[in-house]
Formats: sequence, C-alpha cells, structure tokens
Amino acid sequence: MYLNCHSYFSLRYGTFSEKELLELGQKHRQNVLALTDINNTSACMSFVRQAAEFNIKPVIGIDFRNGAKQLFVALAENNKGFQELNSYLSYYTHSKSSIPEEAPQFISAKIIYPLSQVIALEKVSFQKNEYIGVGPNDLPYLHRSPYFQYQEKMVLFHPITFRNKRDFNIHRLLRAIDNNILLSKLPKTEEGLPSDSFLSQEELNKIEEQYPDILENTKTLLSKCNIHFDFSSSRKHQNLLSFLGNRDSDNKFLEFLCQKGLKKRYDVITPIIKNRVEKELKTIKEMDYVAFFLSNWKIIRYAKSRGYYHVGRGSGANSIVAYLLGITDVDPIELDLYFERFMNLYRANPPDFDIDFSSKDRNDVTNFIFEYFKGNNQVALLATYNCFQHSGAVRELGKVFGLPKPELDILSDGKFEIDKLDELQLLVVKYSQLLIGIPNHLSVHSSGIIISEKPIHYFSATNLPPKGFPTVQFDMEIAEDVGLFKYDILGQRGLGKIKDTLSIIKDNRPELAAIDIHDVKRFMHDPKINKNISEAKCIGCFYVESPAMRMLLKKLGVNTYLGLVAASSIIRPGVAKSGMMREYILRHRDPERIKLAHPVMLEIMPETYGIMVYQEDVIKVAHYFAGLDLGEADQLRRGMSGKFRSRDEFVKVKKKFINNCREKGIPQDTIKEVWHQTESFAGYAFAKGHSASYAVESYQSLFLKTYYPLEYMVAVLNNGGGFYRIETYVHEARLHGAHIHSPDINQSQKQTHIKGNHIFLGLGFLHNLDTNFIENILSERKKNGSYKSLEDFLERIETGTEQIEILLRIGAFNFTGINRRELLWKALYKLNKEPQRRPQNQLFKLKPKEITIPKLSSTELEDVFDQMEILGYPLCNPFLLAEKTSNDNLATHMESFLNTEMTLYGYLVTRKRTTTANGQNMFFGTFLDKDGQWIDTVHFPPVAAKYPFRGQGIYRLKGKVIDEFGFLSIEITQMYRISYIQDPRYTF
Repeated sequence: MYLNCHSYFSLRYGTFSEKELLELGQKHRQNVLALTDINNTSACMSFVRQAAEFNIKPVIGIDFRNGAKQLFVALAENNKGFQELNSYLSYYTHSKSSIPEEAPQFISAKIIYPLSQVIALEKVSFQKNEYIGVGPNDLPYLHRSPYFQYQEKMVLFHPITFRNKRDFNIHRLLRAIDNNILLSKLPKTEEGLPSDSFLSQEELNKIEEQYPDILENTKTLLSKCNIHFDFSSSRKHQNLLSFLGNRDSDNKFLEFLCQKGLKKRYDVITPIIKNRVEKELKTIKEMDYVAFFLSNWKIIRYAKSRGYYHVGRGSGANSIVAYLLGITDVDPIELDLYFERFMNLYRANPPDFDIDFSSKDRNDVTNFIFEYFKGNNQVALLATYNCFQHSGAVRELGKVFGLPKPELDILSDGKFEIDKLDELQLLVVKYSQLLIGIPNHLSVHSSGIIISEKPIHYFSATNLPPKGFPTVQFDMEIAEDVGLFKYDILGQRGLGKIKDTLSIIKDNRPELAAIDIHDVKRFMHDPKINKNISEAKCIGCFYVESPAMRMLLKKLGVNTYLGLVAASSIIRPGVAKSGMMREYILRHRDPERIKLAHPVMLEIMPETYGIMVYQEDVIKVAHYFAGLDLGEADQLRRGMSGKFRSRDEFVKVKKKFINNCREKGIPQDTIKEVWHQTESFAGYAFAKGHSASYAVESYQSLFLKTYYPLEYMVAVLNNGGGFYRIETYVHEARLHGAHIHSPDINQSQKQTHIKGNHIFLGLGFLHNLDTNFIENILSERKKNGSYKSLEDFLERIETGTEQIEILLRIGAFNFTGINRRELLWKALYKLNKEPQRRPQNQLFKLKPKEITIPKLSSTELEDVFDQMEILGYPLCNPFLLAEKTSNDNLATHMESFLNTEMTLYGYLVTRKRTTTANGQNMFFGTFLDKDGQWIDTVHFPPVAAKYPFRGQGIYRLKGKVIDEFGFLSIEITQMYRISYIQDPRYTF
C-alpha cells in the first residue's frame, strides 16, 4: 500500500534504518513495502535480504529529487528495471547535474508523479507505466481537480519518513544541517510533513470507502513489481566468471601457471607440495574462483611490469596457488598455513586478497584495474557509510541552534556537568545522542574494488568521488551478502621505502651489484639481521619499530622468521587484552610452564604453546574443542570481527559453542576461560598468513637497514617517516654515521638525497616554502647551473621576502661563506629598496649594484634555534640546547641500577596513553638519552597525574629500573621537563 518509504539512507532526510522500516511494516500488518530512498540505493540490498524475515514482499525504487523537491518516484518492476533506475540516477550523480522534471521512457520501471508535480508540469498524457500519486491530503479536493478524470491512473501516494514527533524533530535538524542554516530559518519547502508516517486502519478504511479504485490501483501496481537477489548460503557468486572468456581455458591456464610457479618456487617438488596444489585447485574450481585468482595474477603481473613492489597478505597468503602465481611471497607449506581459513566449501562468504602497493603506485594499479576489467561497466569501488558520532553531531547541531564555538568545544569534548547546561545546550546534547549512528554521507572504502560479471548498475547506483572511480552505494557487508567479493588494493609507505632505497643505492653506490630484494629466504638466515631483531634495532623498519614491538622482540629474544611471524600477531590488541601475550612470553621462556595448557588446546596449537595467536586458531578451537563444523567455526571467527556480531547467525553459533562444550563434559570454568580468550582477541588478531606476509616485508626492510642504513633512512625520510616523527629518523641516520645538512639551494633536491655519507635534506622539508618556488629553483639550476651567490640567485629567481628569509635562516646559502644575517639584511634591502626586476637572461645579465652592509654575525646556537622554528626540530643533538644536567647517567647504565632508583635525562620521542581496569589514565614513554640510546618508561596513574608530559623537550626522569624478561624500563616516580638554554636570538 505504501509506494514511497524512506530509510535514513535518504541522507539528511530519513530518520530510521531499513530494518526498522520493515518492523514498522510488520506492526502495521503490511505484506508489501516499497523502499524508495531519495537519490540513493544504499539500503536496497539489505532491505531485500531482510524482508523475508518479516513476511513482507520487498519492492525497491528511487525517489528522484532536486534538493528537497520531489520530481517522481520510480519503482523497479524487476531486476532489469532496477538496473535501469541505477543507470539513470548514476548519470546525474556523476555529472553533478539536476535531474529532469519528467522521467525518461523506462522499459521495466513504474513512474509515480505526485499530483502537485503533475499540475506544475501541466501533464495531460501518460505512458502505460506512469501514474499519478495522490495523498490523503489531496483526496478531499480531488473531485474538484481537473485530473479527477484520470482516476484509472491514480495510486495512493503517502510518504513514510517518521514514526513519531521525535523523528520529525530529528528530520528538521537534519534538513537544517543539510542546508547549513539555523533551524529557525529552515523553509517549510525543505521539510517533509509531520503526517508522513503509517496511516491508521481507520484512515485507510475511510480512503477505501471514498476511492476504492485508487487503493486497488495501488495494490495492482505493487503486485507487478518483483525483485530478487539470492542471499542464501548456496547462492552463486556474482563476480567475473571467466578471465579468458571460457571457463575451460581458464582452468587450463591456471594449471599452466601453477606448474610454471612450482619450478620457480621449489627446488624439489615433494608429494606434500603436489598434493596441496591439487587440493587447492580442486577447491578453487568447485567454488568457481578460477577467474578470481587469474584476475589477481593479472593485476600483479601489470604491477611487476611497471617495477612496482607489492605484498599479498591476509588469509590469501594461506594459499599455495597464490604463492605460485606470485600474488603472495609466503610459502604456506613451510609455515603449515591453514588453507581452509582462506577458502573452504562450507564458507558462504567470498575470500579476498589484501594486496599492498606503495602509496605512490597504488593509484596507477587501481586505474589499470578499471581500464582492463571495465567491460560493460563491471568495475566499481565499494562505499562506506560515514555516520554521525558524538563530536560531529554536537558541532553540527550547535551550528543549527546558533551556539558559539566555545560552547560547542565544551559540549563536543563531553567535559560538562549536565545540570549546568541551559535549555539550548541540553537540546544539542539530547539530539546529538539520537543522531549517533545515522549515516551522514557516503564515503569510499579504503581499498575495496568489485569486478562483477553483470554490470555494476544491476546491483546499485554509483557515485563519482574526486578520484574519478565509480563507487557503488553499498558497503562491503552487503557486497558479500549478495555474492560479490572485493579486491583489496591498499597503499602503504613501507613498500615505497624499499623501492626507493634500491634506487638510492644504485645512484649512491653504483659499484655494487644489483640487489635481489625478493631473496627473502637468504635474509631470514642472516645472523646479522637476526641479531638486530633480537636487540630490537629496527627503527624505520616495517611493522617492527614501535615501542611495543621493540619491547616484545626483546622479551621474546626473536631471532628467526617464525618467531617474527608469531610476534606480528601477538602484538595485536586481542592477544594482549585476553592476557595471553604475557602467558605466551612465559611459556616461550619456560618450557615447564607449557604443561599448564589445556591438553586439547596444546594438541591443537603446539607451535604457540596452546595459546591462540592467529585467526586460524579460532577456527581450530571452535572445530576441535567445541565440535563446530568448519562452516560454523568460520562464521564464529567472522562474527567476532564486529561487523556480524549482532546478527542472529553469530548468536546461534555462540550458543552452540558453549552447549557443545558442556555436552562434552568440559568444566564450566574451562569453557569460560577458552571463550574469553576466543572472544577477546579474535576480532583483532591476524591470520597467520597475514603475519607471515608482514614478516617478509619486515625482513626486506631489515636487510636494507642492516647493510645500507644511510640509503634506507633517506628513503624513510622521503616516504614521510613511519611510527615516529621525522626528526627521529634524522637522528637515526646521524647515529649510523651520516653528516646531516640543512636544505641547500645548490645541493638539495625537492626530496632528501645522499652523496656518500652526506645527507642533504630536501627543500620540500621546508613546509612554508611554496611548491612552485621550489620547482623554479630546481629547474633554473638544472638549466643554467649552480647559484654563485645571493645576488646571482635573486637575479635568476623571482621571490618575495618571506620565501628568501626561510632559505637564509635555514642555511640554504651557507656555501657563500657569508654570515646568514648579513645575507638576510642584503636580501631584504634588495627586495624592498631596489626596483623590482624580473629574472634576467644569462646572455644579457646586468652587473648587480654593489651595496655596503653593516657587519653582522650569528652563532651556531642561533642557527639551531632557527632550525627548530622552521623544521620543528634541531639538526644537532638536542642535549646541546639543554641547561646543565645534574648527572651523566645513560640508558646503558640502567642495568647497574636494577631494582633501585636512578635519575637520568631523556629527550621525549613519543608517549602512549592507556587506561587501567578502573578507567584511570596511565602512560608509556619513549625517550632518547644524549648518546641516542632508547629509554622506555612506565607512568602509573598517580604519577601520571602529578607529573604530566609537557610537550616536546628534555625531561629529568627519576624512577625504579625494572627488568621484565630482559627488557629494561623505568617506573617513573618523578618527571620534570627541563628548560632549554635562553634563545640567543633574543638575548641583548
């Protein structure tokens, strides 16, 4: 009966979810509902999937509008009609143009024009599929309307947008937010009507008495609309079905690639390897994923042809076929990886690969995918829903109510006493809570691409974000539900560092032979690299440089690839949260403690001492410990990721897990402990293949850091650093023997570069320096040679006082041998006193006018303070700037103070805030001593409150030295930031 229902995906208009719409429909005894969100199809798939649970026939369509003005509603007669509507809407979302007032001639869609629009268009002829929508408010005057004669074309047209008065209030607030105006200024034309909710049975009976034909027309129209998408567990996937255009050819080509890969990857092909390949190929063919593997192979092949490095990770690394095709570089035989974690016949949801590229290369790879697989509009990015959260909701509502910014800041931070708020502030707080979770706008998934057998518009309309790639209007969860798997193409800086280092080595040390960075197995057995890992000398290296990882590597004494694989997953929040990270360390260091493990758990996971470390362990425990089948076990693992936790399927599997354990006679305490371990870490842990992939990249970066530290640190700097601030990597390069030079107009490039062991920071590091100005400096230098003097520079480069001052203060003209203050005085005089001249042609260059300047000077310390002001950090040891310290204790002395109190000084690198079980703040600090060695500190709540961190600088640290599994740290009892020496630039 209802042809125009909105969910909250009618963005900044609707007020409740598609599931709540179905609940309302069931409550009002409706057996059919039409979801027609405004210029949006985000909820359509989910609406169709859930409708059967409420015994409601789903009809889907689109409410086409320009702004708030309703033009017409289109209902899909069938799937072909839905595709038509999606294509039509997408044209206008892509072009950002207005939708025409009248609908085109759709083949498989019904069009309903509201009566007001029919009157405005003076429309007197109607196609077979076109209808006039009349609402309850139109009916009392219908007999006087010139359109009374068109009753055979009339249908009941009553929008459903609200459940109650509160929903209407939320709607008005959303409309004010959308229009960016005060609520009091919101025009009525921008709102729906308060009556846009389900009609009572009495109202419907009254309409039926007056105009039974209109209701009958409405029912007939709805009966002609039938949509179907298969969401069953036995559904066929909707992805590209054939890579070469023929499935038999696909199968043979995949087999050929596997045979080729076997010869490349293995010196000896054992029966275990051969059987694993046959097993995987059989499963891949049975599940119809041959084209999926070949498509990923094609993507990787293109990337390699362009010289791009990649890492294939995630559970896809569990596949030997992926290893043979070069999609991953992890040998699943060596690591005994569980293929069923990636693919199994019980798994309804599709597998996917996570493929990382350098952030610089990712866009080109994405563009290749869209070009190569575009076919008949078959490729798109996945969407994500950007929903209102507390802070954003408060700020948007505060603007709508006209609150000043200081009040918004207080409300947004949540630092207020509710009984001290005025009426308007209370309204903002109240309605901000009601907005939380409502979609605000659509965004783009960080990496997900879908390649469909059918045109993308068969499933959804598309938007066209700034990057220029069509994006569907639903998210990953819906894509998986309908049988679309995604290709994850991600960008990360670690690969950029590796790629750039190899290029830098080639330029800086051309005498060296080419490096095979993919010879990872050699790196894994290199004693020098493994020694650095065990001592946590990993600054700048992928995934292993953070304070927490340094701590774990030392505690475990990691010196093998397998040890690093385990550490990569143990460090994840889930294992730590369950308390099992500490237990893992204890069992690793004390074999006797392994006996404490439950026998079944130890039998399932002997490699990790009976402790769940990887996502596969959830499947193993659920299958072998709790007796779930593999499909249920994987459903449990997926449910714990959070996205599916609220689904009924997950709740049922959880109950079965616990009941099966009870039936086995397992004690309740053991069940509770195992479930706690499983639940607390599963959503955060890595698949073992994922950890193995990370460890491969870590070894590649560790190899470069160990043998080519200066070139590697330059690459780190040029790729934006890593876990720490840029200055940490400048400091690390200095520790490895580099001479660090500030940006120089004759030596520096835009990025940092190296000559021998001299590192010249790039001009691009001067953030306030205009990009075009930098390009002009470099292009002129390339064209006409180095700059001979300040005067020469000013003659050749057009500049202003602000730009030249930055260059002079940072020391870019130090090559002249003239004090930078003298140069600055001269530059300001020439730019301000002399007539402005454009850069001169070198052939006809006039001799610059000689000027007499006063004798000026500056000290080295003044130059350092300039560096701090311009770069944000000094290029020298920061301890040179500190006031005199009271002792010379260093990090290397900590061992002699074990279990006693010591005082030493550290330069703050980073800090991490966490909370105790009772919600109090505590911190972990990371400092460098004056010799550049690391100091790690623990700040328990009472001390953290009394001695807070006070920004960047050098701190006097006092506390007790603790040794935990060979890792030394200081439990702070006192901490003060000490003053730098007085800035000599302002000393008179």
